Amino acid sequence: MVETASKYTAQTWPITAALLQFPGADTSGLNINDAEAGVWEGVFREIADAGFADVDLTDSWVRPGDLSDERLEELKLAADKAATGLPVISAIRRSVIDAKNWEDNLAYSHRTLDAAARLGCEVVSFGLHQALTAEQQKQLWFWTVEGHKDPVGDKETWGKAVSRLQELGRHAAEVGVLVSLELYEDTYLGTADSAVRLVQDIGLSNVGLNPDIGNLIRLHRPVETWQELVHKTLPYANYWHVKNYSRDENVARGSYVAVPAPMESGLINYREAFRTAISVGFQGIICTEHYGGDGLSVSASNQKYLRTQVLPKTEDYVLGKSLVAQRRQRPTVALTAAL
Repeated sequence: MVETASKYTAQTWPITAALLQFPGADTSGLNINDAEAGVWEGVFREIADAGFADVDLTDSWVRPGDLSDERLEELKLAADKAATGLPVISAIRRSVIDAKNWEDNLAYSHRTLDAAARLGCEVVSFGLHQALTAEQQKQLWFWTVEGHKDPVGDKETWGKAVSRLQELGRHAAEVGVLVSLELYEDTYLGTADSAVRLVQDIGLSNVGLNPDIGNLIRLHRPVETWQELVHKTLPYANYWHVKNYSRDENVARGSYVAVPAPMESGLINYREAFRTAISVGFQGIICTEHYGGDGLSVSASNQKYLRTQVLPKTEDYVLGKSLVAQRRQRPTVALTAAL
């Protein structure tokens, strides 16, 4: 059940920083999960110094689902000391239909939901994208080389995706967490129509989309227009990774190029996209991302752009009705002491 709350404004809308710029191991090779809490606190302070009140716990940096209860408490305390909130976990490249690793990935996803509940998170973002291939890892921009592809038209695999994500959605509802499914190329979340159909087949109000349309418009090949992606996916959005790319197309020559850009100067018109989002009831947390260079500073500039130029300044806007649940949920079962 959704708690009654005021509509978000430019000042109050929760905007998180992604942790893409922070590696999962230090220079000595120590995994960040095994680092001292002071290391975590240092990252959170850097995020806060960039102007963010909240962090998306991107699990390429730290994996909450692999931390003990004691270490989760240390993680939360580290964030508290830095005055940063932890409303979201993004669990990436742990597809529950990975042919070899789906059981481990599903178990990890369940642990991540339990960790989210302990940390007081509102959302966990999952995806169906898999580990980068060796060839992708050689590239400056990994998306310029094709990676894993979910089998198109395979009813059995599609059914497994639906049933396993339903399992996660029911678990999430029990602990009061939203599940958001991230758009990503060549997966069952790789086109607007497929992503919407997947959410519809899952059929749970607390499972929606993370319409990361930047993941799709950056591809060096023909893609759906960003307007079509916005129109079709935002009615199901409950969380949103936002980033932008400059894109050039020469269809006659078969040439398609995209490179990262600040939100205000890339191909996607986020002013228009957010108008659409509000018209269909979006009240989810926003996460600013950027690849390359000083990505944290670009993300901070993106936050400023959203707050000063895009998001509504007052609550007197007309908010449409979303097709999925929005904002913090109440657990459907009483949480035990273990959570």
